[in-house]
Parts: sequence; C-alpha cells; structure tokens
Amino acid sequence: MFPLHLLSLLFLAAQRPQEKEKGRASEQGSEEETEGDLLLQRGDLLEVPRTLFTHFGIYLGGGHVAHLIPDILPMFSKDQGKIGQMVTNVRLVLGVLVKCASVRVDRVEDFAYGSQILVNRMDQVCSRPPLGGEEVAQRAENLRGSVRYSLLWYNCEHYVMYCRYGTLVSFQTFQFCKTLRKMLLSRRVAKVTALVGASLLLYFRTVSACAVLPAITLPFIIWMAS
Repeated sequence: MFPLHLLSLLFLAAQRPQEKEKGRASEQGSEEETEGDLLLQRGDLLEVPRTLFTHFGIYLGGGHVAHLIPDILPMFSKDQGKIGQMVTNVRLVLGVLVKCASVRVDRVEDFAYGSQILVNRMDQVCSRPPLGGEEVAQRAENLRGSVRYSLLWYNCEHYVMYCRYGTLVSFQTFQFCKTLRKMLLSRRVAKVTALVGASLLLYFRTVSACAVLPAITLPFIIWMAS
C-alpha cells in the first residue's frame, strides 16, 4: 500500500500551482480595478462616442459603470443571468421600439466597447454645478432596474444628467430637435408643400372644403413657423 501521508503530500503539491494561478488572476483583476480607480473617481460622468450618438454612464468605482440602455429582454424574462449578459444590437433596437430599457451595471471595458472614454465633459456645458461624487453614485445605484425608455424624453443622457446635476435634460435630444426643425420647418418645405397640395387638388379636380383647407393650412403653418 502506498503511504497515506505521501498521497496527501502529492495532492497538496498538485493543488499549489492552481492556487497560484488563481491568486495571480485575482491580483491582476484587483490591479486593473485599482488602476481604474486611480484614473476615475466614484460619481464621474463617462461619455463614449458611438457612430450616431453618444452613450453615457456613471462610474461607481471598482471598474464598474451604471448606465441606462434600451433592452427588450426584461419584458419577457426574469432570468437575471440572461439579462446581465451583453445587450445585443437586436435587443437594443427592439427595446427602443417598445420603449423598454434597464439601468444596469457593467465593467468599464464592456461599457466603452473599444471606444475612447470622455470624463466629466458635461461639467463645462451644464449650467448647474455637479453634486458630490458619493451622492451621484448613490442616485445611479438607486435607479437600477427596468425603466420606461423614450428616445427624446428619457434616454441614457437624461439618466446621467439627473444623477450628476439633478436635472432631466439631454443636449443630444435638443440638437436633434433643432436639426429636425431646420429640415422640416423651412420656407422651402412650405413652398413644396403648397405646390404638392395644389397639384393634388388639380389632379383630383376637387374643390371641397375638406380638401382645400389642409392644402392651404399646412403650408401656411410651416411658413409661419420657419
């Protein structure tokens, strides 16, 4: 029989490399979090430029960010494991369409998704002074969970602006509406609308009030608003 004490020694020797690898991985993870905490402060407002928009989040410390993101999955599942996985483009787009989102916590690298992170740039834009970092982070944490989403009235920027400055405002939304107004409420659009209305009246050969009134009123409203 092989001595029991020798078997125990062999087992312990085999376990030590695994424990060392786990220790190294744990030390590496804690080093990354410490490095993140040196560069970022709890309560910082983070911005990540995307192709068509900018995504926002609040840094909570320990290499984690709270952010609001459209997601349809919480409407159909309570499985936090599935919900906690990276939000795919399909989940995001469907979330926008059905106006469903969630405030979730992800790691900084997952939040950034390979893009450059801008820190507290809104401090130079917003007229209100930022709240204390701890209060900002607590607000961000308290709002975790499913929320109603609106592309114009409650998006990720509204969320971080409320957390850091105590106001629900989105500069992206303002700029979008301003651009849309320039595109639609212009004298050129008013002239085109009037021309299309007159052409339709002539084509259908109708002079009823139900047809004439919109053909006159709509171009007039656009003209006055331009």
